[in-house]
Amino acid sequence: MPHSSDSSDSSSFSQSPPPSKQDSSDDMRKVQRREKNRIAAQKSRLRQTQKADTLHLESEDLERQNAALRREIKQLTEEMKHFASMLSSHEPLCSILASPPPPPEVLYATHSFHQPHISSPRFQH
Repeated sequence: MPHSSDSSDSSSFSQSPPPSKQDSSDDMRKVQRREKNRIAAQKSRLRQTQKADTLHLESEDLERQNAALRREIKQLTEEMKHFASMLSSHEPLCSILASPPPPPEVLYATHSFHQPHISSPRFQH
């Protein structure tokens, strides 16, 4: 049996043609293509990593902003409760609320409609 396999091996070698310039240039192109593909894959992985890092930093920044906004909401809610409490304690003592409202012509005569609107800095953008 070993003898027959030797003869088949030698016959297979004799059947394949010797390497030609065409084969070596094809091999060279394959090597170049693999190298180019390897570099492209490496760049792609790097871009993917950078994108993930950027998203992570953005997520952390949004979490900080969210926490700050939640603190502001809590503070403003407490402020609103304080002012509501002050208003409810003031209402029974308020002479303006106890008296009947003045006629409309008196209200309009005391206000100047051409003055610029002044608002709290908190609500300005």
